[in-house]
Amino acid sequence: MTQWGSKDLGESGYNAIEILRNFYGDNMYINTAEQISGIPISYPGTPLDIGSTGEKVRLVQEQLDRIAEVYSSIPRITADGIYGERTAEAVRQFQKTFNLPQTGVIDFRTWYKISQIYVGVTRIAELV
Repeated sequence: MTQWGSKDLGESGYNAIEILRNFYGDNMYINTAEQISGIPISYPGTPLDIGSTGEKVRLVQEQLDRIAEVYSSIPRITADGIYGERTAEAVRQFQKTFNLPQTGVIDFRTWYKISQIYVGVTRIAELV
């Protein structure tokens, strides 16, 4: 498959499967699946700190609380979507446990460490 060849086919009205079949043969298929749940989501782009609110805060609170079930030094928290002092304390303890700077702020590095540990404790990445 070539970049410009596929571009030209697309501009000629070919859809994605037709372009793939043009390059790789008629036995190519595109399968779809139901929405996958439980997969960690991307960093929101800006740090989460006291006063932050919304779905990303609620998600990370849920993940931290689940991690706290295994790592008892991290305080349990309620996932309410509001980043308050209890969430900041849970973040600081998480950061201490995993050798990150203890700021209480969920920056890029902390976000992905939470995601990594969450996947580990929930075993969502294992095939059954």
